[in-house]
Amino acid sequence: MPIIFRSDGFTFFFYSNEGSPREPVHVHVRKAGCDAKFWLFPDVCIADSYGFNPSTLRALSKIIEINIDTLNRSWHGHFGD
Repeated sequence: MPIIFRSDGFTFFFYSNEGSPREPVHVHVRKAGCDAKFWLFPDVCIADSYGFNPSTLRALSKIIEINIDTLNRSWHGHFGD
C-alpha cells in the first residue's frame, strides 16, 4: 500500500493491486476509521466514501486538486504505465 503523502492526519494512498484490469487513476484517503476513494480524471470526484461528512469530502477534494500532479506521477511511477 504505497503512501503518497499525509496531510492534516489524512493518509493519501493507493493499493498495489488495483484490480484486473486496473482501475483508472484514483487515490484512497483514510483517517480515524473513515475511508474515501476519489477518481482523479477527467475531474476530481468522489467514487466512494464511508464516514466522512460532506465538508470533509470537499476539503479532501481541494487537497487532491492541489496535489494532482504528485498523485498522478506516483500512480504512473508505481504501476509503470
